[in-house]
Amino acid sequence: MDFRKRLIVMFMIMTLFPILLLISCGLIIIGYQTNVMKQAYDTEVNTLQALQNPVQVLNHLTRGSYNDLKAVTKNRPDRLLDLSYLETVNESLEKRQAFLVVQKGGSLVFCGNDALYEMVEDSLPEYGAYNINVDGGLYVSGRIPYLVKQQDFMFSDGAKGSFYIISDVNTLMPQTKTSLVQAIGAVVIVFLVTGVLLIVWLYAGVLKPINKLWRATRRVKDGDLDFRLERTGEDEIGQLSADFEEMRAHLKTEIDTRIQYEEDLRTLIGNISHDLKTPLTTIKGYAEGMMDGVADTPEKQEKYLRTIRSKAEDMTRMVEELALYTKIDCKSYPYYFEKVRLKDFFGDCIEEDEPELERKNIKISLVDRLTEDDEVYADREQLKRITMNIIGNAVKYLSKESGEITITLSDESSYIRTEIADTGVGIPKKDLPHIFERFYRGDTSRNTGKGGSGLGLAIVKQIVEDHGGTIHARSEEGEGTTVSFTLLKVHKDGKEQTLPVMYRGLDGIKA
Repeated sequence: MDFRKRLIVMFMIMTLFPILLLISCGLIIIGYQTNVMKQAYDTEVNTLQALQNPVQVLNHLTRGSYNDLKAVTKNRPDRLLDLSYLETVNESLEKRQAFLVVQKGGSLVFCGNDALYEMVEDSLPEYGAYNINVDGGLYVSGRIPYLVKQQDFMFSDGAKGSFYIISDVNTLMPQTKTSLVQAIGAVVIVFLVTGVLLIVWLYAGVLKPINKLWRATRRVKDGDLDFRLERTGEDEIGQLSADFEEMRAHLKTEIDTRIQYEEDLRTLIGNISHDLKTPLTTIKGYAEGMMDGVADTPEKQEKYLRTIRSKAEDMTRMVEELALYTKIDCKSYPYYFEKVRLKDFFGDCIEEDEPELERKNIKISLVDRLTEDDEVYADREQLKRITMNIIGNAVKYLSKESGEITITLSDESSYIRTEIADTGVGIPKKDLPHIFERFYRGDTSRNTGKGGSGLGLAIVKQIVEDHGGTIHARSEEGEGTTVSFTLLKVHKDGKEQTLPVMYRGLDGIKA
């Protein structure tokens, strides 16, 4: 939920929710108090009316009894001298928090509540003085507020009579006060519940994700990137968390890459230092030998010079490999792609290298499973480098009196696969997964004299991938090794191909 929707929901929680909750609480309070008053006064009482005008409620409670007594005074006034009848009427009034008083000629005939009567006796209106009405009753305020209903009449003997129905207003106040207290309590509870809900919702939806993001920021600040920040939702904070996690992952990758680069650089410096030290020592030794007159014959001098030249060439090759790999790794090496017929290309390679390989008792052959017009997109110079590097490794690790190298070409739909197999000593299983890594050399003792910068196969892998192909190797110790790589095949229908690197020199191919 985005912030705009969250604000709408927050507004509804702050307004509509309290209103609905207050209405519900009000209905519950009214229902409860109505039931309490019904049981207390044995009649239906409207709670809202009791809160607004309790005197009117008291008047309503005794209205029936008042009308009955009023009718009796018109038809049988002397019945108000019957104490048993008056007791019955008073019992009915007591259920409604009232009592009956009857007077004749100014004298008390009946009193339903002597204690309360003594408190209000002086305030009762005299015969004929009932002139302030509140819906048929007179409200008298004071230390004890009460409602009095008075009816004057004449007894059959001509004596003046009056009856009073007196209701104590304080009897209704407890229910009124209780209702008010409950209403205030409901308001307080509703706002507390609303506040708690808002706090919980804001904490879960806003503050908690922000705290997680803050803790993640602190960890990044302290240099700790080994964690994962889970996305918290689809809102702005969730998007921010996702972006932060992407930034953290990218930063960790960059740092790891830099650390690996620095480690590789140290390894490279160590390898190059060691590998340069050996030919330099040889060159120095042979040069000193010539200066000291050790090479005292033309034959020795020629041998010394050939050795010096060979070691210088080794040093040159290592420096060139390092420079080439740096360019390829930085994606700054320009490739010149063209259409190459692999059968002709490897035929020329074999013809060029065969005399040298024969001197080492190594037989090289080509197995062509392609059609006559099968071609690939490739940079001839770099394809030559791939071939010579793989064949050079095969020759270097032959370690036998004789051997064989077989180049096999086969069609694989959009690609052409080239396999270069040898019958050498093979590669140990523990080393095989790492042979295409930078600076990796399985010959860790470095005492075999084979040397190398550890960049040859890494360069081969990078070149093949820049051509849009793949490379892998399989090997069995004591039986030999096969290096297999693919190159993008030229479509016969003239359809454009897409290569993954920048190119120059070939129309119809997009970078």
